[in-house]
Amino acid sequence: MTNYSHTLVIVACLLFAGCAAQSASDPKMVPPQSQYDSVITDNNGNLLSINGLAKQLAPADVVVIGEYHGHHGAHLLQSLVQSALYQRRPQQVLSMEQFTLNEQPELDRYLAGQTGEEELIADTDAWPNYKASYRPLIEFSRNRNIPVIAANAPADIVRCIGRTGADYLERLDKEQRRQLPEAPFVDTPGYRKKFLDTLGGSHGTGHDQTDNSERLENSYKAQLLRDNTMADRVIRALEEHPGHQVIHLTGTFHSEHRLGMVAVLEKKRPDLEVAVVSPVFWHSGDDLDSLLEANRGKGDFLYFLRPLPEQYKDSERHREAIMEQFRNAPELSCD
Repeated sequence: MTNYSHTLVIVACLLFAGCAAQSASDPKMVPPQSQYDSVITDNNGNLLSINGLAKQLAPADVVVIGEYHGHHGAHLLQSLVQSALYQRRPQQVLSMEQFTLNEQPELDRYLAGQTGEEELIADTDAWPNYKASYRPLIEFSRNRNIPVIAANAPADIVRCIGRTGADYLERLDKEQRRQLPEAPFVDTPGYRKKFLDTLGGSHGTGHDQTDNSERLENSYKAQLLRDNTMADRVIRALEEHPGHQVIHLTGTFHSEHRLGMVAVLEKKRPDLEVAVVSPVFWHSGDDLDSLLEANRGKGDFLYFLRPLPEQYKDSERHREAIMEQFRNAPELSCD
């Protein structure tokens, strides 16, 4: 069998056929061959098909699928898992970071057939990759009357907390505040460290260091509001739809290592069975055994993807692109 033919067999096996689990050390194991392919394992390194993954996920109350935003393979896996889980547990709810809770009415109108897709995109300010990445999940849900939850905190509130701090919540009217979690900043030490390490910690001395620390703390509070709101919306969905399984989609930072929204969810509802599926990049030269060793614990299940192309090699063009985003950002008043 040629290497190309063997690759097609492996990909078909992993995605569709429900083939028996293999060992990660199997010499026939091949890495993902395109950005649509994924290699799926449990935490012990056993290879799984989509059907095999769904079988193990089926008992969970909540399935959290982390993603690299905009990665074709991540969004394909989410769609395949949704479909495979539906075959086992048709009482399903889809919860999405990609819509904010104040956009729920517009999302519901679309699901009810009262508006068209372009109206949904305009009315919810949907993410630019909606059609390529999230349309299949929404359409699968719409055609089967599966509830879809707009799970994220409103973007303007998140930005204002990031700019002015947690006290901004006191300026909201009663209805806005009522929609947000009663305890909006539930935290875990490991998540705080991860967040601050990712942003580079605090630098400088004196006044500069104080200002930087305050900005980091405000940014962290904004992050916590997102996580707490997503966890709160999942809990409400389970209360409103007893016996249903919730599939929650989110950026992997919010869920890997059971931190972020997963930690909040488990603090607020320790009785729930929560399964976490996390992505890992498989770079050229990597092997599965080493990747498993380095990433074990990121999720109950891992799926390995080829990296997307590097966006910029020219650092000045990268900086200019970032500045252009700031220049084009809508005006925001936090008064």
